[in-house]
Amino acid sequence: MSQLLERGWLAACRLGDAALAGAHRIGSTAALPWPQEGQASVELVGVGSLGTVGEQTPVPIASLTKVMTAYVVLRAYPLGPEDAGPMVRIDRAAAQESDSVIESVVPVEEGQRYPLRQLLAFMLIPSGNNIARLLARWSAGSEAAFVRRMNAAAAELGMTRSAFTGSCGMDVGNVSTAADLLTLAGAVMRDEVFRTIVSTPSVPLPGGQGEGRTTNRLLGQYGVVGLKTGTSTPAGGNVLWAAYTDVGGVRRLVLGAVLAQRTGRSPVRARAAVWAHTRRLVMAVQRTAPDGFALPQSSPAPHETLRGCGPAAGRWPLPGAPAPGPRASSTGEPEYAGRSAAGRT
Repeated sequence: MSQLLERGWLAACRLGDAALAGAHRIGSTAALPWPQEGQASVELVGVGSLGTVGEQTPVPIASLTKVMTAYVVLRAYPLGPEDAGPMVRIDRAAAQESDSVIESVVPVEEGQRYPLRQLLAFMLIPSGNNIARLLARWSAGSEAAFVRRMNAAAAELGMTRSAFTGSCGMDVGNVSTAADLLTLAGAVMRDEVFRTIVSTPSVPLPGGQGEGRTTNRLLGQYGVVGLKTGTSTPAGGNVLWAAYTDVGGVRRLVLGAVLAQRTGRSPVRARAAVWAHTRRLVMAVQRTAPDGFALPQSSPAPHETLRGCGPAAGRWPLPGAPAPGPRASSTGEPEYAGRSAAGRT
């Protein structure tokens, strides 16, 4: 009986996420400083699209792939706000990959055990490729099986121009569009654990090896509270971002994606270009928000309880609700205040 109930719960999750993916979008006449290359899209959650530029042709997305990896893992193993989750053993492959000098990794040793929540932080904050592959193997038995789950999730969300061939983004076969990635962002940002992790500026690395800093240069600035970055020579610079803004006295979530900046160039140039364009977009949204966006006449209820993929998926802050503020650290300062150091991906 419990298995039947669980299956019913997961089916309801998938239906809810698919409905979110197909939500009505409206246009905006707000002029935003769109990039002149690649593609970009911005959406005011609960209101509609603020615009999409560039041909929505699937392009490599590098480490933005890890957002889908997190979504699939959290759907299979939902965590409550305070849950650490099941313990995961570091396998030989993840430990050996820790020595790589050509990709973003987190140093771990075979046989160590970490709670799932900590490994998700290792994957999403300093962008550990070896951790993404580890979670794929642990969650589905093999990376190939996990990739099938990723593509199934994309199909359920209506991401018709996305495809995945790996869990971390090193494969150029991981492709998507700006519009599709906003669909994914809208779904995964419903998860409170995911929101908490991507709004955190750093995580202590294993063995006292310092701090793994977020790759999100804008975290804590201009209302930015996430999401993920991805840079490689084939993919260029890519950023998927989330920020809160005040619109007509109401606090609302804005999601944005900037893709394929300086493809084929050095990652340093690609990263510089995508952050310049992203910063201008975020700042323009904050300047325009007070009176530049058309909003529905009626305001929805402040919160709607949504049972996400598991019994503790949290509450999605719908339009009309106050945004969750930064969590106070032991020093009393906001936990994500200040500018974070640049990451590798």
